[in-house]
Amino acid sequence: MKINSMKILILEDEIPAYQKLLIYLNDTFENNFSHDIARSNADGKKLLIQNKYDFILSDIQLLDGISFDLFDEIHINTPIIFCSAHDEYLFKAFNTNGIAYILKPFSKADFNKAIEKYQSLFKKGVYHTLNSNAISKLKRALKEENTSYKKRFVIKKAKGIQLLNVTDINLIEASGDFCIVTDNSGKRHTISQTLGSIFLQLNHEKFFKINRSEIVGIDAIENIENHFKNRLLISIKNHKEKVMTSSSTTSDFRKWLEN
Repeated sequence: MKINSMKILILEDEIPAYQKLLIYLNDTFENNFSHDIARSNADGKKLLIQNKYDFILSDIQLLDGISFDLFDEIHINTPIIFCSAHDEYLFKAFNTNGIAYILKPFSKADFNKAIEKYQSLFKKGVYHTLNSNAISKLKRALKEENTSYKKRFVIKKAKGIQLLNVTDINLIEASGDFCIVTDNSGKRHTISQTLGSIFLQLNHEKFFKINRSEIVGIDAIENIENHFKNRLLISIKNHKEKVMTSSSTTSDFRKWLEN
């Protein structure tokens, strides 16, 4: 599957996910491509204004908002393959509109299938670019999905499957393509999803992403202390180590606490 002079834009805010995509791209296109990476809509906009790409690999949730807003603002004819953990309303919306979609956490086989779909449609000349009508449908689907908050996660254990209620979660920590969740009794569990995808499924009145790698639950907070560089140290129930806000999230975190 070798294509000459490929130039690809990757819109992805999570570094492990970006690195995984890069490995798969190297395997698929035999290193015969160049790429740019943007972790925010703002950086993506600059790159799209200055460059032309053969196709785009895009997450939905970026550091400063959803990528749908970027594609709504800048009309492009470039094919887009979306990579995200949304698996219900959006999955149906993508399929209805004929848009290639990879569900996180994805395998090499999932990646190949999406690339083959892009190549097949592109060669046949039947690829439909993302227009304002399709973006509106995707935004509505995203809104519908986000209003249905996750109630529980299925945890795979050596002895079988366990259900973890969202109300029992104190802290969620990123660990590559997975997350480590601490419940209100101090037990740790592994969820096979990225931090960003988990956060999108939670009620944001109850959970806050305090930095790039940690989410805290409002009911789990025991104490908050001021720290240097406009950061806050947070003590979590049944968790030995304190967690810390980033300087960029501290202000919003203070407001969130008062809601």
